[in-house]
Amino acid sequence: MLFWQRLDDKIISVLIMTKNKLLNSNQLKLIAIVAMTVDHIAWAVFPGYPLDAVPVIMHIIGRLTCPIMCYFIAEGYHYTKNINKYTARLFVFAVISHFAYIFASNDFVDAKSFIPFYYGNVLNQTSVMWSLAWGLVMLRVANSEKLNSFVKVLSIIAICVITLPSDWSCVASLCILAIGTNRGKFKNQMFWMIFYVAIYSAVYFFAIDKVYGLIQMCVVLSIPIIYLYNGERGKKPKINKFMKWLFYIYYPLHLSIIGIINLTA
Repeated sequence: MLFWQRLDDKIISVLIMTKNKLLNSNQLKLIAIVAMTVDHIAWAVFPGYPLDAVPVIMHIIGRLTCPIMCYFIAEGYHYTKNINKYTARLFVFAVISHFAYIFASNDFVDAKSFIPFYYGNVLNQTSVMWSLAWGLVMLRVANSEKLNSFVKVLSIIAICVITLPSDWSCVASLCILAIGTNRGKFKNQMFWMIFYVAIYSAVYFFAIDKVYGLIQMCVVLSIPIIYLYNGERGKKPKINKFMKWLFYIYYPLHLSIIGIINLTA
């Protein structure tokens, strides 16, 4: 309780100082895109898990992206006019992004690398878009009036297994579920997001790299930024439409460019 009280006090103080600078969804998405780009450049330029200040700081900045995207996937569930088209769109871009993600990966060897698990790896076999798309499905399952509790729990477990090999594993899906089912309860949304990321961080800490495991917890830096969301998109319809598609296009595009640079370097 003390942690959340301090968090509330800090958030309120930030809001007081920036009361005329609340962020709309377009601005938050741009923050996510910039942070993601910084993070991916770090992976390309500084492969592995270096402890130098520059790559560590770049990866810390990159922790802003996933929470913001999870938040807006959950928001999209409530605002979309056609949930089926929204779901299909996410899966289409998840498939497209798979090839771009693998191509940009430092583990890319040849065309066979596009086949999940071909070279024996289990984790990071596809992009976070896979986990985001299934996160929307998870939220739909949880809110379905046609499914009983047993089927819902079983489906959520199945989705966790399906998304386990992706970037951010099943954590991104679970964060979407937590944010979507606690809509309007910001403290609860952030509590469960941190809870799931903490599990991911612990696994990363013990199984991959201790420092980079701790870096995952820097998602907490996204909390005051998300809190500044004013619930609006933007005032210009054309810009809103552009921003609607920007992340879908930019994500695989910038990964493809990184892949080409890696290939020619």
